[in-house]
Amino acid sequence: MTVRTRFEPSPSGSIHVGTALVASFNWYLARKHGGRFVLRVADTDASRVVPEGLRSVVEDLRWLGLTWDEGPEVGGPHEPYFQSQRGDLYRAAAARLVEQGQAYRCYCTPEELEAMRERARAAKRPPRYEGRCRDLGEAERAAFEAEGRSSVIRFRVPEGSTTVEDLVRGEVTFAHAELQDFVILRADGSALYQLAVSYDDMEMEITHVIRGEDIFASTPNQVLLMRAMGAERTPSYGHVPLIVGPDRRPLGKRHGDTAIAEFRDHGFLPEVILNYLATLNWSVGDGSREKFSVEELIQAFDPSGVTRNPSAFDYAKLEAWNGDGIRALAAEDLCERLVPYLAAEGIDVTPFDPRLRAIVPHIHERMRRLNEAAEQIRFLFQEVEPDEKALGQLTPETVPLLRDATVVAEAVDRWVTEALTGALMTWADGSGISRKKALQPIRAAITGRLVSPPLFESMEVLGRERSLARLHGAVERASAGAKDIAEG
Repeated sequence: MTVRTRFEPSPSGSIHVGTALVASFNWYLARKHGGRFVLRVADTDASRVVPEGLRSVVEDLRWLGLTWDEGPEVGGPHEPYFQSQRGDLYRAAAARLVEQGQAYRCYCTPEELEAMRERARAAKRPPRYEGRCRDLGEAERAAFEAEGRSSVIRFRVPEGSTTVEDLVRGEVTFAHAELQDFVILRADGSALYQLAVSYDDMEMEITHVIRGEDIFASTPNQVLLMRAMGAERTPSYGHVPLIVGPDRRPLGKRHGDTAIAEFRDHGFLPEVILNYLATLNWSVGDGSREKFSVEELIQAFDPSGVTRNPSAFDYAKLEAWNGDGIRALAAEDLCERLVPYLAAEGIDVTPFDPRLRAIVPHIHERMRRLNEAAEQIRFLFQEVEPDEKALGQLTPETVPLLRDATVVAEAVDRWVTEALTGALMTWADGSGISRKKALQPIRAAITGRLVSPPLFESMEVLGRERSLARLHGAVERASAGAKDIAEG
């Protein structure tokens, strides 16, 4: 048997980290067994479809590396992979169920359905459909249609029970008496989720479905539907606990970033995201370590290792892991990954720019997120205005220091870190103040910031001409401030 898993997002924008967790588990399972990972778009609910929503989903999955074997932009033997384009298939399936007596037309009005719910509430029972239209005769159906009533199609839940072997929870039995005859086709002929997902899982030969526990209660409905439609076997299901915030409430915007696009924009590494998400709800390996490569996650994945208790998302821990991940990158790889983040901040540079290659080793250890690099190294690629703290070091009081430092720097023969360090450190030690106080105005002049890559390495990468020009400019700026004070 070929393992076939699927991911079925709604095209409503960037996927949530919890959704990404589910997608990754299905992807690991397919990859581990040499199977197929299917991307299917759940777009029958127009209210959840947003412009560019599918593009966001596709970008998120590709950024995470969760490539699909069948689906949009790839094709496959079960096209189309958009539920909105499969309506005729769903309507035909619903009609067959009606013909077989396994579904029926329901003519109940919204008012009548609300009255049923009111009766249930009054009796302190769960609201449910009372089965009024379950066994209508021809004359009754004709009368309702003569009134102009519209009808939906409901699945006729049989007596008995359904047992499934959940990959996470183990064996679970659902008593049919606790279910209700559920709608599978709306009055306008559009399929509801239960029919669409069941038909597609059957027709696309899906063997395993790993999904959030919020859908757990729908499992018997889907198993019953597939059996009624003639499925020889139904998928093996595994239900994963939802991710919660530190307050143990479902993870939401109040906890910070939750969408994959936000983590991407803020400079997180996709492999770190996948690693961290995996460890939230899955005991990987023997528990002796937490850090794994994507290939290790694939080889180790076993749904039986998924925990049943929800785990709290710890943003600080993820950020720390991300810093570790950045430090583990080769310099060439880091340069390539930084380019889009630099471009987003107006710094046009290629991964092979010698200035980028030269400075990356000096910021490698300082970064937690890729989007932090732009402000640290902008001074190499653009003329920068000193920020407020840097301006505090370019004052009339620092003019003598800046002039002396400029003279010392101009006398350096070889513009390399070692020579600059030797000359300027010797000067700083003889300045009568601490090294930090002596060198801070130079840092402010060179980088425009007081927090920057190492000063002398920065001066080497910036080059003699530009470094000296900035020192002279700083002297002029500070001197002008002194003149203004004198004239004032």
